[in-house]
Amino acid sequence: MDLRHLAARAVARAGALRARLRRIERREMVAFGRWIENTNNLLHLSILLIIPVLIAGVTFVSNSVSTLSFLLFPPLASGSYTLFSDPEGRYASPVKFVVALTIGALCGLVAVGFTGWTYGPTGTAIVHPSAAALAIFLAGVTTWLLDVEAPSAFSTALLTLVTGDVNPEEYVVSIFFASVVIAIAFTIWREQFYERRAEYLYGTVRGDDHVLVPMRGEAATQTAFFAARLAAAHSAGKVVLLDVLPPAATAEGDADAETNAGGELDTDADASVERLESCAHQLRTRLGVPVEVAVARGDPLTATTEAAANTNSDLVVTPYEEDRGLLSDYIRGLFGGSYDTVAFRSTGETTRWRRILVLVSRPGDSAHAMIDFATRLAGQTGSVSVTTCISSEVERRPAESKLANLVETADGNIETRVARSDVTDFIASNAATYDLVVLGSSGDRSPASRFISPPTFERIREIDCDVAVFDRGH
Repeated sequence: MDLRHLAARAVARAGALRARLRRIERREMVAFGRWIENTNNLLHLSILLIIPVLIAGVTFVSNSVSTLSFLLFPPLASGSYTLFSDPEGRYASPVKFVVALTIGALCGLVAVGFTGWTYGPTGTAIVHPSAAALAIFLAGVTTWLLDVEAPSAFSTALLTLVTGDVNPEEYVVSIFFASVVIAIAFTIWREQFYERRAEYLYGTVRGDDHVLVPMRGEAATQTAFFAARLAAAHSAGKVVLLDVLPPAATAEGDADAETNAGGELDTDADASVERLESCAHQLRTRLGVPVEVAVARGDPLTATTEAAANTNSDLVVTPYEEDRGLLSDYIRGLFGGSYDTVAFRSTGETTRWRRILVLVSRPGDSAHAMIDFATRLAGQTGSVSVTTCISSEVERRPAESKLANLVETADGNIETRVARSDVTDFIASNAATYDLVVLGSSGDRSPASRFISPPTFERIREIDCDVAVFDRGH
């Protein structure tokens, strides 16, 4: 084996290794992107990355200015955590944050002066019990009356009593300026990133506007309208109607048979295009959304995925199909594929959905996508109810917080509901008041879990409204 051949093999192996590493890198980036769509994960990551940097900045200044006390840091660190861990919560006001810390320090300063006047000077390492009691009492009363109650106010009130070599007055001033720096950083982060996180992080908000619709079964027209309303909500929205014909049959060695098969192919394709164009005309006329048509032959699943790639589609909306009580192989193949997919189950002739129920079980990318789709369909005049079901009252508060995080970035008329009920019973009792139920495909559950407890959409066959089952593409 000559050196040239060995070099070629080495280059080929290096290229294969590089391609594999790139695939791993892309897969990990996609996984991280979906992990960060969970608001709780985003908040924890922000705390880990931002607060250490802020405290490091204050430490740098403290080391440069001898009059600043290290006792600045405990209330700043705890107050910063309170801000960033719950940006929409009770204590998430930058103004209250600054005022509370400063008021607490001032209350401590008053307590120092009062006990010094009453009992005389004490050692710097000794705190008179009455001073501690008075500082906490004043902090509680003052922050209550000014409506700036915050846990960190009480820490600054006590720490002012033990400032060491730093004068208490200087400590109060340093608390004010340091808290202003933290408040400014928090305000920028919240307004420029956290409140706009849907624009940066949630994939369906930025995409899923080129929609491919396989026109299969009796509900194809209703499914096309469903897809078109999703696409019409985005200015760049587009719908592609796809019909997949069976492979052309030819007789081997028979030229006449091949000619006949070719003529039949053209006839079938022309009829299919005519049918698709009729539906496309309705969509263009009623919804004003751009619509294209495509006809392919071959295996339906393969043809659909190829058409999605060729038409630059990022969402597939297909009629719901079952085979002996279970999802058809076609739907299963799409649910396990690369594209976001919605399987739409129609119960009538509805082409407009104004009252929509979204069932979510856990936060994440699928939940955000379902809420996004629901708000697109409901528009400005419709309503969306985002609901989760719990089994005991102890789960209510975490569930309410979860739903609040999910819906706060969405626009439109949205309510949240926490129902203490089995999810199938809840849907059966409430479906009649809605036009559409949106739920997930349970694709993130293990096969064993789905075997023990079948997905919800497989247990709600007899309900009086349309159903959309969403699966996040891989």
